[in-house]
Formats: sequence, C-alpha cells, structure tokens
Amino acid sequence: MTLFSPSRVLKNLFAATATAGLMFAAAGGAYAQNTPGVLRVSAIPDEAPTELQRKFKPLGDYLAKATGLKVEFTPVTDYAASVEGLINGKIDMVWFGGFTFVQANVRSKGQVTPLVQRAEDEKFRSVFITTNPAINGLADLKGKTLSFGSESSTSGHLMPRSFLLGAKINPDTDLKRIAFSGAHDATVAAVAGGKVDAGALNISVWEKLVEAKKVDPKVVRVFYTTPGYYDYNWTVRSDMNPALQKKITDAFLALDESTPEGKQILELQRATKFIPTKTANYGAIEAAARNAGLLK
Repeated sequence: MTLFSPSRVLKNLFAATATAGLMFAAAGGAYAQNTPGVLRVSAIPDEAPTELQRKFKPLGDYLAKATGLKVEFTPVTDYAASVEGLINGKIDMVWFGGFTFVQANVRSKGQVTPLVQRAEDEKFRSVFITTNPAINGLADLKGKTLSFGSESSTSGHLMPRSFLLGAKINPDTDLKRIAFSGAHDATVAAVAGGKVDAGALNISVWEKLVEAKKVDPKVVRVFYTTPGYYDYNWTVRSDMNPALQKKITDAFLALDESTPEGKQILELQRATKFIPTKTANYGAIEAAARNAGLLK
C-alpha cells in the first residue's frame, strides 16, 4: 500500500499508460481490425486474475457461438494496459469501468464504442466499509486511514473520492493516510486485517464476498453506500466491422436468465440482463475525473 498524493497519482497514471503503450508498440506495427477468426477480449483487473478467468469462460464460449469466432481472453496487468491494448489494436473488446472507458475515449479521440452494460450499471454504487465502531458516516473518516482500490478504478477510487469531496471531506488533507490496494477484494482484506480503518469498493464485489462467506458483515460492515452512477460497460474499437459489433451486441441483449446458459452467464456477471449503452452516459464520470485532477 502507498501514501497518496495528487501529483503522484497523475504521474503514475500517465507513466503506466505510456509504458503500456511502448510495450504494445514494441509487439508489432499496424494491426488489422481483429486477428482473422479471433475475438480478443480483456477486462480491467479489478479482481484476482483467476476470478476474472472463471467469470469469463462461459461468456466466451457463448460469444464464440454467436460470432463464429474463436474467443480468447487476454488478461492485463493493470488498468492502463487495458486502455492501451484496445486503442492500439492488441485487444478487440474490453470490460471497462466507467473511468477506464473515459480514459480510452479521450486517449483514442473518440475512436472507441461502448456496446452494452448491465442493467445494474445504470445506477451502480460503491460502499465504504470498516471494522471501527467509531466510524458510522463519512464525517467520521476525518483523521482516519482509508484504502481505495486501484487509482484508475471508478467504483474503488474516482466516485468514492467524488462523494467524499461532495461531503466537504478532502481525502488529501482531512484523512490521516490514504492507500491503494489495487483491487476491490484486496481492499476488503486490508480493512479486515486492520491495515486501514476503512475502505471503499464496488458494491457488487462486496455483495459477492458476503454471499460466498469470505467476509463476515458483522465484523466488516458497510457504513455508507453512495448514490447511483453509470459504471461498467463492454467496449470495442469504433473501426470494428459494424456487422460484428451487431452480432456481439445482439448476443449480450439475448441473454436470458430463463435459459440454463443465460442464467449461468448472468449470475457470473452479476447481472439481471444487459442493455445498450452510449458514450454520453459517462459524461458525469468524465466531469468527476477532470474535477479530481485525474484526467486532462
């Protein structure tokens, strides 16, 4: 875990993005729209790699049947690599958080297209958790230690930070220390292990960990849930063949929990259904990122 400073965040974000860009540039020159016969898919690493692979496999098999392509899941080491992988043509489709989608859209000058999101992503939320009985609201965080997830996480950093600022709490000056765990499940572990007084994370991961009995909500408890905001989506490069974009979109929209296959995929994705989305939905996240100094 690391201490927070706004300048370090910006430096790390841009350095990581530049490094990822150099890595992809070194791997090859110009890229085709997609590798012939292959749909290369990735996701921001907001959970453990093994969990991301487990969640994606049934969806990958389903998309392979829907598109007639071989679907390959390509894990990335950090959020910046998912952005650079898409806009530089090494990945065809990415599961982005709202902030990483905004980063990709800005970096590509509008050359990425969000296709679908879960219905739940229209009003996604973050939760603040603690084991400290003295913390019962955001104001109680003053003078305490707090862990966010990844610096580039929408639900694990950007929006929790935005709601703290909205409550007149400046994380940089009003809290004793800020740390970054790197992932939502790691934030829970940090709070449960007493490394920090509180943490902020994605409500979906929190609920999954509670259901799986990997955390005791009587010991680690939610003391604040944010208002809703737009978050995750599946995004492709805008130069992808429109017919393929439609096949992918239609496949997501056709997922139905009344079928065994649809039920399994939707449960793994923690979705009731998928719905169409558009770039304009993420304007508030872009504004929050610029206001926080995390996007220029």
